[in-house]
Amino acid sequence: MHCVIGSGPAGVACAKALLARGAPVLMLDAGTELELDRAKMVRELGAMKFSEWPAQSIAVLKNAMSASTKRVPQKLIFGSNYPYRGAEEHLPRQENGASIRPSLALGGFSTVWGAAMLPYHDDDLEGWPVKSKELAPHYRAVLEFTGLAAQHDQLEEFFPLYFENPAALRTSHQANSFLRNLERHRAALQESGWQFGRARLAVRAADSPRGAGCVYCKMCLYGCPYGCIYNSAETISEMCGDINFRYERDVVITKLNENGEKVFIQAYHRKTRERLAFDASRVYLAAGIVPTTQILLRSQNAYDRPLRAHDSQYFIFPLLTMHRARDARDEAAYTLSQLFIELNHPRISRRAVHLQIYTYNDIIAQTVRKSLGPLKIFSRTIEERILIAQGYLHSDESPEIEMTLKRNGEKDFLQLNAKENSETRPAVKKVLREFLRNARRLGAVPISPALQFMLPGQGFHSGGTFPMRSQPREFESDLLGRPHGWSRVHAVDATIFPGVPATTITFPLMANAHRIGTETANL
Repeated sequence: MHCVIGSGPAGVACAKALLARGAPVLMLDAGTELELDRAKMVRELGAMKFSEWPAQSIAVLKNAMSASTKRVPQKLIFGSNYPYRGAEEHLPRQENGASIRPSLALGGFSTVWGAAMLPYHDDDLEGWPVKSKELAPHYRAVLEFTGLAAQHDQLEEFFPLYFENPAALRTSHQANSFLRNLERHRAALQESGWQFGRARLAVRAADSPRGAGCVYCKMCLYGCPYGCIYNSAETISEMCGDINFRYERDVVITKLNENGEKVFIQAYHRKTRERLAFDASRVYLAAGIVPTTQILLRSQNAYDRPLRAHDSQYFIFPLLTMHRARDARDEAAYTLSQLFIELNHPRISRRAVHLQIYTYNDIIAQTVRKSLGPLKIFSRTIEERILIAQGYLHSDESPEIEMTLKRNGEKDFLQLNAKENSETRPAVKKVLREFLRNARRLGAVPISPALQFMLPGQGFHSGGTFPMRSQPREFESDLLGRPHGWSRVHAVDATIFPGVPATTITFPLMANAHRIGTETANL
């Protein structure tokens, strides 16, 4: 029996690879889910046309996520914080200048993610023992079950699609206008290191046997009642039809112990605290960087041994366009990222910078109205001219997070301390200057005073406490994710990333987990 710990994207990708090679799989997971009353409401909405949705139901699903002029609101799903619930109790940690939220949810953070899907480029895999060539077949395998909404465009020069004939989402009028400006000045922008195209998303763009395609109801940021945004819980449901797969929920893992050809797993029941025990021929840790690091350190009795985690600095700034999109408020649209921009020029950064462009949504509208105060009578005019740029830096130019397992009597906790990087703020300021330098070409100007830097970890692009190495030493892993000294325990999530490039993390995470599952299924 092969045991996968965790039900997020890495866990399902690894499990799919194991099952494809005939290996029996037990998935252990805390598995928290949406509250029953909200789940019932979502099912009812999913059975209706969105034009028939009761306003009261929509208000219930939206009202817990309020906008602020000073911070990005915590991403909820259908008005619930269940993806984060229980983490303080079962995964205790103390944070100093950092903020990493682990999840105990069925589906992990695929319950609340933005669905952005780009592979890593080899230029950003410097220091990795695996390259794009080794990951390519696994990118393709992952897309077979996640799907992909994308178009053939300039991004393919650096980022292959790995998917035949993808369906495309209809971009908003604001996004189309901005993209036309980019296209009009393509040559000059390319010379300055700009690459751009439509966002690639794990979203069901067209009707398929798995369900209806996107209906542009503007609910993306709150949760899709039609299930168009990929959630790894869907794949688990499908795998449950395989005789070789078993899913067991309400399990919190504490320790692992290798003995001969077995791995012994210590755990407890999430609700009753009853002690549980399992054994497996191999174990695959896919619980996320905080739980996986805790489990590995605790299993090795490695207290007070600080490890460094990489993080991709997350930042946000608005753009004010020169022309209004007069129908932005009423247009039927999806509200996830519309466009991707990659900046790759030494004048800006020594590593590529990734940006995602968001157009009108009601979170933006609420923020504009709050920021205008008594002048909110002008809010509609401004709302129709605002774009949001969500950016990430490579971990080389981002703060690190020091993680140390500490004892607290009979219990323990993970201490997280942010370690500043002197390159971070200058790099982000250069990004804004680059947008300002090209304002005429873009038809938009960055609003620099509204720039927001997120705490290390807040962008959910973190990893590397047990980085993969060709010849691993203590607290490093081999190419199969096995921490030094272990032979049957494999970490398959971002815990083993040697660095964190700026581009989206989930797609490479899944491909690497699928690679490890494929290569170890029959060992």
